[in-house]
Amino acid sequence: MIKELSVLIPVYNNSCVQLVRALHQQLSQTDISFEIIIADDGSTDRSFIDENKSLSLLTHVQYLIRKKNIGRAAIRNILVQQANYSWLLFIDGDLFIKNDSYIHRYLAFDENNTVVYGGYTISGNYPDNLRWRIEKKHEEKSSADKRQQHPYHDFHTCNFLVKKDIMKRIPFNEKIREYGYEDVLWGKQLKEHHITLTHIDNPVSFERFEDNKTFIQKTEEALHTLYTLSASLKGYSSVLNYSSLHPLLKFLYGRIGKYLRKQLIDNNPPLFLFYIYKILYYHNIEQ
Repeated sequence: MIKELSVLIPVYNNSCVQLVRALHQQLSQTDISFEIIIADDGSTDRSFIDENKSLSLLTHVQYLIRKKNIGRAAIRNILVQQANYSWLLFIDGDLFIKNDSYIHRYLAFDENNTVVYGGYTISGNYPDNLRWRIEKKHEEKSSADKRQQHPYHDFHTCNFLVKKDIMKRIPFNEKIREYGYEDVLWGKQLKEHHITLTHIDNPVSFERFEDNKTFIQKTEEALHTLYTLSASLKGYSSVLNYSSLHPLLKFLYGRIGKYLRKQLIDNNPPLFLFYIYKILYYHNIEQ
C-alpha cells in the first residue's frame, strides 16, 4: 500500500481546475501524505493561467508557472525534480476524473520495479471531429487486458503511476522539443531496462478535442518528431513499416497529399484516409 504520493500535472493553455479539485477531494479522504504539483508550460492564454492559479489556495497544492514553453518531455522532468515523495502519479492537465475510487486503485500498488498505466476513456459525441473519431475507434481495443498483450507498445503519459527513482534513472528525452512520441520512446526504454509495465483499467476521461485543422497540424508535427527518432522506434510505429515504398509514397503525396489534407479538415471522411495521409506525409519529409 502506497503511503505517500506526488501528483504531477503538466498544463498548457487549458483549465485543470475540475481535475485538481476532484483529485484533491479523493486524496484528502485518505491517510497518506500527498502533494499536487501543477506546472504551466508557458501558456499563452492568460485567462487559463489566472484560473489555474486559484488552485494554489488548496492545501498541499503548488502551481508553477514557466514563461517559456520547454516541451512535453522537459516539463515532466521538472515536475519530477520538484516532487517530494517517492511515488509519482502523472496526469495530463486537460483530462477529467470520473471514478470516485480512482486514487484508491492506484494506492493498492507498491512494487518498486513497475510502472502502472491506467488508460483513458473518450467522452461526448462529436462525429464531425476527427480526433474524437480516431480516439473513439482506439478505445474499442484499449481495455487493460488488450493493452497488456503488448504492454510497451501501448503506453501514454496521460495517466500513470511510477516510483520516483525510476524517473530519475530514466528521465524523458529532452531532445524531443516538438509534439509527439516522447511517451513511445519512454515505453521502449522501460522494456530495455527490464521494468515491468502493468496495465489496469483506471482511466481518466478525455473530453476536449481540438478542431480538425489543429489536429492535423499536431499530427504533422508528431511525424517530424518520429522522423528524428526513426532509428530508435523501429517496431513501435506502423508508419515506419513502409520504407521500401518511399519513392512511390513520396510521389503519391505530391499528387494527392493536399487533397487528402483538405478532405480530413473539411469533411467527414473514412478514417483509413487519415492513416494513409500519415504514411504519405511521413515519406514526404526530406531525407
